[in-house]
Amino acid sequence: MDKNTLVGFVLIGTVLIGFSIYNRPSKEDLEQAHHYQDSIQAIQKEQSNKVDVEVQKDSISYTQIVADSTSAFYSSLKGTEQEISLENNLIQLKLSNKGGTPQEAILKSYKDQNGQPLVVFDKKDIQMDFSIDGKNENILTNNLYFTPTNVTDSTVTMRLQINGGGTLDFNYKLLKDSYVLNFSIQANNMQNFFPSASKSINLNWHQKIRHQEKGYSFEQRYTALTYKRSGHDSNKLSEGRDANKEIEDALDWIAFKGQFFSTIWIAHQDFNNTILNSKVLAENSGYMKEYNANMTTSFDPTGKEPTNMQMYIGPNRFNTLKATNKICAAASPKSLELQDLVYLGWPIVRLINRYFTIPLFDWLSGWGLSMGIVLLLMTFIVKSIVYPATYKSYMSSAKMRALKPYMDKINEKYPNKDDALKKQQEMMSLYSQYGVSPMGGCLPMLVQMPVFMALFFFVPNAIELRQQSFLWASDLSAYDDVINWGTNLPIIGNHLSLFCVLFSASSLLNTYISMKMQDPMGQQQQMPAMKWMMYLMPLMFFFIFNTYSSGLNYYYFISGLISIITMVILRKTTDEKKLLAKLETNKVKIQADRTAKGSRGGMMAKLEALKKEQERIEAERQKTLKNKH
Repeated sequence: MDKNTLVGFVLIGTVLIGFSIYNRPSKEDLEQAHHYQDSIQAIQKEQSNKVDVEVQKDSISYTQIVADSTSAFYSSLKGTEQEISLENNLIQLKLSNKGGTPQEAILKSYKDQNGQPLVVFDKKDIQMDFSIDGKNENILTNNLYFTPTNVTDSTVTMRLQINGGGTLDFNYKLLKDSYVLNFSIQANNMQNFFPSASKSINLNWHQKIRHQEKGYSFEQRYTALTYKRSGHDSNKLSEGRDANKEIEDALDWIAFKGQFFSTIWIAHQDFNNTILNSKVLAENSGYMKEYNANMTTSFDPTGKEPTNMQMYIGPNRFNTLKATNKICAAASPKSLELQDLVYLGWPIVRLINRYFTIPLFDWLSGWGLSMGIVLLLMTFIVKSIVYPATYKSYMSSAKMRALKPYMDKINEKYPNKDDALKKQQEMMSLYSQYGVSPMGGCLPMLVQMPVFMALFFFVPNAIELRQQSFLWASDLSAYDDVINWGTNLPIIGNHLSLFCVLFSASSLLNTYISMKMQDPMGQQQQMPAMKWMMYLMPLMFFFIFNTYSSGLNYYYFISGLISIITMVILRKTTDEKKLLAKLETNKVKIQADRTAKGSRGGMMAKLEALKKEQERIEAERQKTLKNKH
C-alpha cells in the first residue's frame, strides 16, 4: 500500500467516524426507539401463528417470514426430528427428516485412527439446503420437516407435504455393493405453486473435511475441492490456501475431497451458476478444510421429469471410482472420469501409472502379500525394466573412463583457460574417432525419470497402503516417526522418519559412487559448485520427504540401494583395458568406413570445419598483432 492510499484510507475513516458521531441519536430518540421496540415485541407475542424461519447459508444469514396458517408449508414447520438409516455391506447412511438430506455417513470397510468405523461426516460437519422459487413464497428445505415414506433398508422417500394436496419428494436409493446413492427430486400436483418461468432448483452444500490421517501437512497436500466441467478434464481449487471460484460452465460433478475419502455430488442434468469456496482450517481443529458449493440444476415444476442426481460417499480408490463410472452410466451417458480424483501426475507419468503401475500393484496385491513386500517386488520389477537404460548409461561413462589417458594428454596440451575452445574441440574429435558420445549416459537417465516420478505420484494416493504396517512403520501411507519430540521445529517438524533417513543416506552414497564413476574429465575439480550441489541434494531430500509417506521413502530407499549394488557389480565386472582395446578396434573400423566413403561426415566433419575456422581466425589475429608491432 503506497503513502497516498494510506492517507486516503485515514481521511475516509475520519470522515465516517465524525459523521457517525454527528448523527448519533439523542437520549430522547433512544427512549422513543426502545418504546417502539417493546410495542413490536408485544404484537409479535400476540400473533403466535406467525413463524420466523432463519436459514444460515455459508456466512450469509437470512430470515424468511412465513405467513400464518395460509402458508403452503404450515404443517411442515413443526415436527420431531428423526433419523432414517440406509445401508448395504459397504456404507451406512443416516438421513434426517428435518431438511430431508443425509447427515451422517459411516464406511464399514475402513477404520479411523482410533480403530473405529470411519465416519466421513456427521450432522456437525455437513449441511445441504435446497431452495426453489415459488409464486407467493419460496421453498427453503433446511428447517422444514419431511415425512419418510416407502422406507426399506436401502430406500426412502422424504415427502414434503404442501397444503392443498401437492407434495415435493426427495427419493433416495442406496445401490447394492456400491458407495452410490441415487437421488431424485420430483414435484407432484404443484403446478400452481411455481411460476411458469421456474426451471431450476438451487443447492447449497456445506461440509467440513475431517482430519482422518496421521500427519496434518501431508494430508493437506492431497485435500482439495475438485470439480469437472462437462466435456473437459477435472480441475481443483488450491490445496494450500483459501480459494474462491465462480464457474459459468456446466459441471458434471463436484467433489469435496480428502486425501483418501470423498463426498461427490453428480448432476446428470448439469450443475450451473456454480460458486465454490475452500477454506484451510487450523491443524488442531480436527478438520482439514471447510468447503462450500452453491449451484443450480434443472427442475421441472410440472413433475413430468424428475431432477436426477447421485452421491458418491467413499474411498478415493482408482479402481472403485472407475467402476463407479459404469454404475452411474445407467442414469446418464456422461463420461464422468471420477478416477481423476486419484491424481496420478503429469500426462506421460499418468499414462505410466494408469497402464503399468496400478495393474502391477493390483496383481502383486492379489497374492495376499504384505504391502511392504508388494512395494519391494515392485521396486525389483521396475529396476529390471529400466536396467537396459541403466546399463547403457553405465557403459557410456565406462568408455569415457577408458579414454581418460588420451583426455589427460589433451588437458596437458591446453593448460590455459584461453584455450578452452581448442581443448573442447579436440575432446569432441577424440569422442568421434572412437565412436563415443558424451551424451550417451544422459538420454538413458532421462528415459528412467518418468518411471521414477510415477511412483512419486502413485504411492501417496494409494489407499491400499493406508494403515498397513511394515517393519517399524505402523502406516505406510504416513510418515514413520521413530523419534517424535512433540514440538514443531522449523523445516524438520516434530519427528524423525527412519525410512526418510535411510533414503537420504542411500541417495548420498549413490551420488558419491556415481560421481566417482562418471567423472573421467575431472569436471568436479573444474566445477566444485556443481559437486557440492550434487551432495546437497540428499540433504534436501531429507527435509522435503521427512513428512511424506513411509511407503514412498521405503520405495526410494530400496531403489537407491539396488542402484548402488548394480553399479558396484558393473564396475567389478567391467575390464576397462579390454574395453579400451575394443574402442581401438572400433576406431580403426570408423576410420576405414570414412576412408571408403571418401569424406568425413556428420559430427566429425563439423568439428574439423570448426577447428579450421578457429585456426584461421587465430592466424589472422596473430598477423594483425605482428603488423601493429
